[in-house]
Order: sequence, then structure tokens, then C-alpha cells
Amino acid sequence: MSTATATAAAVEVRDVHKWYGAHRVLDGIDLTVPAGEVTVVIGPSGSGKSTLLRVVNHLERPEIGQVSLGGELIGVRRHRGRLRELSERQILAQRSRIGFVFQNFNLFPHLTVLDNVAAAPVATGLLRKPEAQELARTLLGRVGLADRSGAYPRQLSGGQQQRVAIARALALKPGVILFDEPTSALDPELVGEVLAVIKDLATSGTTLLVVTHEIGFAREVADRVVFMDGGRIVEQGTPEQVLDHPRHPRTREFLSKVL
Repeated sequence: MSTATATAAAVEVRDVHKWYGAHRVLDGIDLTVPAGEVTVVIGPSGSGKSTLLRVVNHLERPEIGQVSLGGELIGVRRHRGRLRELSERQILAQRSRIGFVFQNFNLFPHLTVLDNVAAAPVATGLLRKPEAQELARTLLGRVGLADRSGAYPRQLSGGQQQRVAIARALALKPGVILFDEPTSALDPELVGEVLAVIKDLATSGTTLLVVTHEIGFAREVADRVVFMDGGRIVEQGTPEQVLDHPRHPRTREFLSKVL
């Protein structure tokens, strides 16, 4: 778990609703992700967990509600008492403060591992290429891949590719990193190496919002566990509260099937 003292909210989600046609995917989500802490979201498939992450990053726009990062609204701004959508360029600038690690890695196949990690700081103007590559080497060392900087994604295992994706997310020094089931596309024997890297981030005070089905990981690493079902937050609290002493019948039912 995080060793940092949480003094402010990194992410605030307020009364967020999202639907596709008649299907309501998120139904009034209120969530605070404290700075320097690890918030883990669990729940059955189709409960809205991944959509929640995409709304935080404004890859999906909520029909109702607001998301803020460090007190700044994401994707919109207030103008004469009304909320107006930001331009795509402004939204991209905001996204550079939110790291996102996807299920399926999403690495550029034509770039080396080093250039995959260095690409974003250069594209956003944060660093020049030599500086970005030096940072990339440092980050690849941090995730245990210093010796694979010249390799291409196709030459790596799934676990190695996901570790590169984590290094890439760190390269922009984001205010929060979102993980969308980061081990779900991996063979079982590769899961541990990715979880070990995320555990290292957790102890360093990095703010993490993690969607996962790894209940053991949630128990070990989370400061707060959030259980979602049917587009709603059913229950949240410490790992001991939610995983060992759940109050809601739906939480107990879910855990009885996965533990």
C-alpha cells in the first residue's frame, strides 16, 4: 500500500452517468481517488468498471456529471455559468497528465521499446528526443527491461509488453495512472511480473486507479477497494472492510464466487 500521506484528491468523480442508447452503463457514480493512494475497483463483467476509467480520461464523455483532476475539470470548462466541451487539443493536453495502461498493451509495433516509451514526452513537447530517451532508459530499468530497449514489441512476451506500457505511462509523469485490467490478456505465469511492477509503484506514492479481477492483489496493495455492480458503486472501504467483512449482500455474493 501507499506510504504517502493523502492530503488532497487526485481525481474527483461527481454524479457521473453514461449510457449507450437505452443501456445505462454508469448510474450516478461518486468517487474520490486520494492523492498518493491506490484505489482498486472490482466487480463482475459489465458492471461499468472500464467505462469509468475511460470517463476519467475523457475517452468517453459522460451524459451527466463531472470529473476533475487536481481540482481542474476534465474535458470541459465553465463559461458564463455553463459547461462547454474543450477542444481536442486541450483534451489531449489534459490526458497527458493521466497515464492509462490498457488490457492489450497498445504499443506501436514499428517502434523499438525505447522509442515507444520516449514518444509521448517528445510529442507533447515535454522533452527533447535525447532527454526523452534517457528518461525512457531509466524507466525501462525501473520495470526490469533495461536490456530490451532495442527490441520491438513482437519480440517480447505479453508480460514484458505490459511492463513497457507501464513505463510509457510513467514517462509523462502523470498525476494519476489508470490500469484497465492490466493482467487480463496475459498467460497466468506472466501475471506476477506485471503485478510486481504495479506493487512497486504503489509503495512509491504514485496515485493509482486500478480495475482488476485479481482479488489477492487488491487485498495486498489497495488503500481503498470499490465494488461496482450494475453501473453503481455498491460498496467501498478498506480491503479488510470490503473483502473480509462486506456489508452489502451483492458484494458478499460476488466474493463468494471469486474467492
